[in-house]
Amino acid sequence: MRDVPGLPSRRSFLKASAASAAVVGVVMQAKAETPSAPPPIEEYQPVCLKPTEWAFVMAATARLIPSEGEGPGAIEARVPVFIDKELAGGFGEAADWYMEGPHDAAAHPFRGWQSPLTPLQIYQQGIPVFDAWCQQTHGKIFAELDAATQDKALTSLQKDEMKIKPELRDFFTILLQNTKEGYFADPMYGGNHGMQAWKYIGFPGARGSYKEWVLKHNVAYPLGPVSISGERA
Repeated sequence: MRDVPGLPSRRSFLKASAASAAVVGVVMQAKAETPSAPPPIEEYQPVCLKPTEWAFVMAATARLIPSEGEGPGAIEARVPVFIDKELAGGFGEAADWYMEGPHDAAAHPFRGWQSPLTPLQIYQQGIPVFDAWCQQTHGKIFAELDAATQDKALTSLQKDEMKIKPELRDFFTILLQNTKEGYFADPMYGGNHGMQAWKYIGFPGARGSYKEWVLKHNVAYPLGPVSISGERA
């Protein structure tokens, strides 16, 4: 086909159309990759934990990493969401753990997992036992206690002052470890919302390369963190 004099050529028209399509594609892709804001944690619907279990995890993590500290607290970082999702998956089921007996609850932790219960089962059985102890000792279940009494109760759990049964002896250890993991893990797993914990400690996240900064001591890293999913803080 020959181009008509005085009108845009067919080749120019196709080139312009292709460029426009490319721009539209980039815009649409950018919109598609923009993460939607999650609902407020108060409106989050747990996928694994029951209401009483969720209330305990919310209250306990809020005391383990309190909001009144210098950095973000566990609630701001959505640590309870991380724990709920992890317990709903392979971790909660101990899917890839060696779970065959015999189990020796008195054995040193270096000998590995010594409970016949999975992490989810330890949460499910440990929370009501601890709540019953709090009710008997402090007059209310854990989630209903004031902050100072919650701290005291958690200390008692950590020191095993309540003499919890051997199968549940790692309850506090798991809770504390999961709280730390939810605080510092990549946000794609539900916690560390907005990479707040990474920003607080100056961690660059999953950037492709930052080797030029390895030997720069006492120099603040100027770039914000990046998550595995590509989200940038």
